[in-house]
Amino acid sequence: MLWGASTTFLADVTSQIENGANITHVLAMNEPDGGGTTGGSAIPAETAAETWQREIEPLKKMGVKLGAPAVTGAPSGKVWLQNFFNACNGKCNADFIPVHWYGNFEGLASHVGEVRAAYQNLTMWVTEYANNNVDLEESQVFYNQSSQFFDRIDYLTHYSYFGSFRSSVSNVGPNAAMLTEKGKLTDLGSWYLGGAATGNIPHGAAGRNTLFAGSAITIFFASIWSLI
Repeated sequence: MLWGASTTFLADVTSQIENGANITHVLAMNEPDGGGTTGGSAIPAETAAETWQREIEPLKKMGVKLGAPAVTGAPSGKVWLQNFFNACNGKCNADFIPVHWYGNFEGLASHVGEVRAAYQNLTMWVTEYANNNVDLEESQVFYNQSSQFFDRIDYLTHYSYFGSFRSSVSNVGPNAAMLTEKGKLTDLGSWYLGGAATGNIPHGAAGRNTLFAGSAITIFFASIWSLI
């Protein structure tokens, strides 16, 4: 993936292909309409268009499928992507369009529909999605609804849930994580891998700290008892 602006991406990918790497797809620019505090690459659409034509478009001749810039699900993402393709003036030929979404299922389904209506000639990848900062049941219902929804759509060929981390370090809420604070698979994590529910409940950093504090109190009183 070309995360932001680069002058070496084409050379790097070309070198890997020439050395035998099986590179079939590339992604371009992570949330260029977003800022660095949320993982965005914060690139002006015009700069991104220039970078694409120089670093990404030539890969098409090598048989590599090209993903459009992956904008946020906010209205700013829609505007940025329109400005990007306008600046490209027909010289940026993406094969598929990545989608990011954080929020409820109704919003996700609506967003997918809007993107499809705008780019009907492109297949779609949902490369980041989650219902962030909600309770556990709501997070699980969202996951199952969205997976079933994606599987019914013929133009949506790939989807990747945003949750492959421990619940104690999750920036989208502990209940969206695939791993508990101890690194065990949550129900979501197991379902994503095609398994059954595990019953492992995720806890956030606060829960971990509370547990540690409780342990410290126990040790403290045990120490007092041994002194007595």
